[in-house]
Amino acid sequence: MATDWNDYQEEAASLFRSMGLEAETNVTMRGARTNHDVDVVVKSHHAGFDVTWLVECKHWKAPVSKLHVIALRAIVAELGADRGILLCEAGFQSGAVEAANLTNVQVTSLGNVRATAGSDISAMRLRELYDRVETCRQKYWDLPKDLRIEHGLREDAGGYGYSGARVVELCLDLVTRALRGTYPFQTDALAVLVEIGKDKQFSSAEEVIGMVAPKVDELEKKLQVAHQGN
Repeated sequence: MATDWNDYQEEAASLFRSMGLEAETNVTMRGARTNHDVDVVVKSHHAGFDVTWLVECKHWKAPVSKLHVIALRAIVAELGADRGILLCEAGFQSGAVEAANLTNVQVTSLGNVRATAGSDISAMRLRELYDRVETCRQKYWDLPKDLRIEHGLREDAGGYGYSGARVVELCLDLVTRALRGTYPFQTDALAVLVEIGKDKQFSSAEEVIGMVAPKVDELEKKLQVAHQGN
């Protein structure tokens, strides 16, 4: 249990590091208008896709007010971060909770983060994968058909082999279903049936991520080579 603010932010940073994320304390970040001192900056990197969270730690005995939520929302927006997290073990006033609803700022406690860490990280990974697949889809169709064939992204007419379009369809289908959070699920999407066979059932986000992430990695590498040669 943290005894002061410094211990509290170090405890928060350690928790995020235990999730496999990068976490740095007492960071000064340059905004469009001024510098901002952030208690903890959390980062995740996946194949060039970066996510940044700004964490403010309130080691207080009283609940946090909505003014601090509004202030963090403004800092997150100015710095272009993906998410803001306001931590306080004493809780939050009702106005603070309302101010955070439907925004990219989360009000919570270290205890709650510990309890929900697995699902939070899985949800983040799924959103990252979704964005990466959408980028792959755009890059795939930006290439002329002859270059897609030349770089092994698809077979010529009548042939059968690797298909970037099929991988995109498979990954989008699985990730979209996983983001709904209803398990177990099966899919009848043709791309899934072709790639992994029928009757495959997915029971968790981790299982979907384990299936999708390697396919996205492979497709990204193929697309990078193809675009460099274009």
